[in-house]
Amino acid sequence: MMGAKLMALGVWLLQAESNVGFDPLSMWRSMGWPARVVVIVLFIMSAWSIAVMIDRYIAYQAARKQSRLFAPAVAGALKEGKLDEAIAIAEQNKRSHLAKVVTAGLQEFQAHQATAEISGEEIEASKRALERASAIVHAELKRGVPALATVGSTAPFVGLFGTVLGIIHAFQGISAEHTTGLGAVAGGISEALVTTAIGLLVAIPAVWLYNYFTSKLEAFDVEMDNSSSELVDYFLKKSERGKR
Repeated sequence: MMGAKLMALGVWLLQAESNVGFDPLSMWRSMGWPARVVVIVLFIMSAWSIAVMIDRYIAYQAARKQSRLFAPAVAGALKEGKLDEAIAIAEQNKRSHLAKVVTAGLQEFQAHQATAEISGEEIEASKRALERASAIVHAELKRGVPALATVGSTAPFVGLFGTVLGIIHAFQGISAEHTTGLGAVAGGISEALVTTAIGLLVAIPAVWLYNYFTSKLEAFDVEMDNSSSELVDYFLKKSERGKR
């Protein structure tokens, strides 16, 4: 809301200065090159954050969708003691965060199936494999998300830098025109307000989506931890049955 109001005020000042209708090209032409550079930087930051938003949204939706199919299928295979089938199901759902973690644990556990008894050290090896896989998957899911925090925290300051440049431009206009009328300062003030508004418009969605994706990451971490814990319990039960 504040960004929109600042943008509207900047537009009004541009119209007062140039007496032409508002359009992006007119705004661009009325700006000095320092303000243009600020706007270019802000648009690069915006494009970067939008690319991250789209990429993470697609990745999270795919992970969620495949996990819903994977979880009951692999649980059924493990209940029947079909370890090879469970691994095959996991490998067919490689975009699922749960499948990546479970596959690592199952493959490590399967490597010790040749022995009649499964020792505590082998169970621990499977547990460590699950932990390593969880850490790797977490890093993959988190890729790009910190960039949104960077954009959200720095874009307002980049816009503020444009504000400073616009005020300097306004004072230069006063010096050149030897007057403090609206015509002398309109260009500089409009630059200041427009760059500030663009900075806020870039930052606000980035902050919102960063918080949204962070909450999704936390939910994924809980799901992976629960799956790892359930799989370790399964290994322990399997080990106990092998001792009988």
